Amino acid sequence: MNGVDGNQRPHVLFGYDGTQENEGALRWAVEEARQRDLDLMICHCWHWPYASGHEDPDAEAIRTRAGENLLAQGVRRARELGAPGTVRRHLLRGPVEEALLEASRTAELTVIGSGERPGIGATALEVPARAGRPVIVVPDTAPWPRRVVAGTDAGEGCPAVLGFAFGEAALRGWDLHVVYGCWEPAVVSEDDLALFNDPELLEKRRTAELDEVVAPWRERHPEVDVTVSLMLERPCEALGRAADGAGLLVMGDRGTGFDPLGATSSAMLRRASLPVAIIPGRRSRT
Repeated sequence: MNGVDGNQRPHVLFGYDGTQENEGALRWAVEEARQRDLDLMICHCWHWPYASGHEDPDAEAIRTRAGENLLAQGVRRARELGAPGTVRRHLLRGPVEEALLEASRTAELTVIGSGERPGIGATALEVPARAGRPVIVVPDTAPWPRRVVAGTDAGEGCPAVLGFAFGEAALRGWDLHVVYGCWEPAVVSEDDLALFNDPELLEKRRTAELDEVVAPWRERHPEVDVTVSLMLERPCEALGRAADGAGLLVMGDRGTGFDPLGATSSAMLRRASLPVAIIPGRRSRT
């Protein structure tokens, strides 16, 4: 099961490790597949830790059987949770992050657990930082309140974030809160620096920009009850307060080569106690 059929139906990819801490993420993946009418692909990764040439066929066979048994358990549990349609299983070999990234190329959406607590596992940071499609990182907490929070600005990644957030809110019948923490003097152009000497003008300018980018999505999803907030705070502070009591936080990736996610998305992934969706921008991924 090391290959993925390019002709298979669109699917939600879920990284399964069989732990109780993974249960909340599995529930979320099942619900995403149900809401979107997609197949569910449950995958598990194992990695031979030794250099090439030191493989042990017997040990490899045992690991493979164990992985297949674990996947069978995951498929059974997904069906118990009400997974619709086809539930596939996919045993991956290789480093977890690389294997999941490769598998995510053919998925509509990838769902993974947040891993270590306190804090967050390396996979839950690496995969959304490099994946070319949306990734939702889910902690082992439930139930989730019926509200989506979208952290955005008026930049080029804004349409993708808003599109995903409005879509999730519409699918689930949840309210949506769009938040723009605009106090970022360190990242604006030189022409905009003067705005930070006049908070009233800054608020007026950024509010107009935010209303403009949200308007098309309001029209496309009139069924979504949406609130828009412009906050004269740093993005991390604004989102931290807005996400308190929410069921999903949706963010973009505004990072650089050194920090692909950007400081705000990385910080929210590390500290958030709710599912966080990272939506890739237009920049190319490796």
